[in-house]
Amino acid sequence: MSLYPSLEDLKVDKVIKAQAQFVQTTSTFPAIAEGTYPEGTYQPQPAAGLEAPGSSLYPNLVELGEYMGLSLNSDEVQRNMALVPVGDNQVSLSPGLGGMLGGMVRPVTGADLGVRRAEIRPGLREVVLCKDQEGRVGLRLRAIDNGVFIQLVQGNSPAALAGLRFGDQVLQINGQNCAGWSLDKAHKALKAAAEHRIELIVRDRPFQRTVTMHKDSSGHVGFVFKSGKITSLVKDGSAARNGLLTDHYICEINGQNVIGLKDAQIKDILTTSPTTMTITIMPKFIYEHMIKRMSSGLLRSAMDHSVPEV
Repeated sequence: MSLYPSLEDLKVDKVIKAQAQFVQTTSTFPAIAEGTYPEGTYQPQPAAGLEAPGSSLYPNLVELGEYMGLSLNSDEVQRNMALVPVGDNQVSLSPGLGGMLGGMVRPVTGADLGVRRAEIRPGLREVVLCKDQEGRVGLRLRAIDNGVFIQLVQGNSPAALAGLRFGDQVLQINGQNCAGWSLDKAHKALKAAAEHRIELIVRDRPFQRTVTMHKDSSGHVGFVFKSGKITSLVKDGSAARNGLLTDHYICEINGQNVIGLKDAQIKDILTTSPTTMTITIMPKFIYEHMIKRMSSGLLRSAMDHSVPEV
């Protein structure tokens, strides 16, 4: 046995002391930051640089302790990380919200119609269309990254009745693979197709994802939006706990398309939604590319905003 501690022992001891000091001095994240956001909201933060001038690209052991200094005792885990146990097809709630709801874990699938309407299914599906009296199917397409995507589904059109949605990817039209097609080629293929049968192979909304939340006693889920875009999250609200993100656009509420609607109309849909609410969102940079060169009036008047059938 050596009388002196090894270099590794000294490093470990140094890290432990740095972590302890960090835990004692670290304050909690403020509930509000200066600016125009409502009280108790998280603001989007600008992207930080990779490193400050003169700093090392990688932190040393002491800096790692300050970077990742966490008190991982059982009390801390219980207070900040513990969730109600989760079973199949259920969503975790914090102990505080679970208590408010009588300790129940709310199911997010099964009998809940909103969640079922908003479901984004993995894999591919076949859709068979026919044209209307004017020889149209009611689709407007967009070419992105060598793929063909649905930019607009016209209300009461054959495409709407077949269940196609904004953001769906069209993989085949009548057996022809669409990868690499231009927008003109895709539209020409639809125009040239037979009136009574157009076979599409589709992938459900690959650029979108769904987030299920639960209203609090005042009927809110905890986010702020403007012009359909999520701008901030209420601290400790259901939206923040369940992973909703800022700088994303709301595409659907409980499966109902809300693209092009005014904020007051979106608010009405949110207000009348049930306690369990599922929102479908798309990142800002993809959404704005998807609707490029489309007027807000066209989105509002032509887009299918009906409630999907289950």
